[in-house]
Amino acid sequence: MTFATVDWHFYLGYGVLGLVLFRLLWGFVGPAPIRFRSLLHSPAAIRQYLKTLGVRSPSGSPGHNPLGSLSVLALLASIAFQAVSGLFIEADDYFESAPLAKYLSAEMVNQLTGWHRLNATILLVLVGLHLSAILFYWLWKKENLTRPMITGWKWVKENKSAD
Repeated sequence: MTFATVDWHFYLGYGVLGLVLFRLLWGFVGPAPIRFRSLLHSPAAIRQYLKTLGVRSPSGSPGHNPLGSLSVLALLASIAFQAVSGLFIEADDYFESAPLAKYLSAEMVNQLTGWHRLNATILLVLVGLHLSAILFYWLWKKENLTRPMITGWKWVKENKSAD
C-alpha cells in the first residue's frame, strides 16, 4: 500500500487532532502548573512580568510565566484550528477532500482551505517565536526551559517575601 503526500498529511493531521484533544483534557485534570486556570493571568500580571523580562535571572515561575501562558494559549488555539479546519478542506490537487468537506458548501470548503493555509503561516510564526523565547531564556536569563518541557519537572527557587 502506498500513500500519497496528501494521505500522510491527513493522517498526521488526525494524530495532531488526537494530541490536541489529549492536551485539552490534560488542561482540566493534569498537574496544577499544566491546568488551564494556571495559564490565565490578568493584564496587570502580564504587564508586571514584562517589566522583569530584561532582568538577567530565571523567572521563578513553577509553570508557565504570564507571557509563556499567552504563548501556550495562542499555540494551542492555532494548532486546534489547524487540525479541525483540516477536516473540511480540499487538497491542492482537487482530487481529494478531507472527510467532512462533503458536508459543507464548495464556497465554505474554499474559505476553510484558505484559512487553513493562512493559519499554517501563523502557526510557523508562533513556533518561531516560541523557539526564540526558549533560546532567550536559556542564553539571557540562564533558565533551561527545554528540560521541564520534556521531563515535567522544574526546579524553582523559593520566593522569600517579607510579610
